[in-house]
Amino acid sequence: MSIDPSQQPQSLWQLKPWWCQPWSIVLTGLAVPTMSWVWLHRWWITTPAAIAILVWWYLFLYLVPQQYKAMQSDQ
Repeated sequence: MSIDPSQQPQSLWQLKPWWCQPWSIVLTGLAVPTMSWVWLHRWWITTPAAIAILVWWYLFLYLVPQQYKAMQSDQ
């Protein structure tokens, strides 16, 4: 069974719920290290958290949408 390409969403974000949209990912990613610093004042906790979030942003906000777009153009 094949899906008509015209019915497929052009953007990966059209498939995701509201809590998994770029704006919510960015806001959460900014809030976590900010709150870590405000509450703990420990750079050795805040820095690894911020680095992990930056890696997650790169993977989920850049690489995955690029791969989805490439997959859409191949069909």
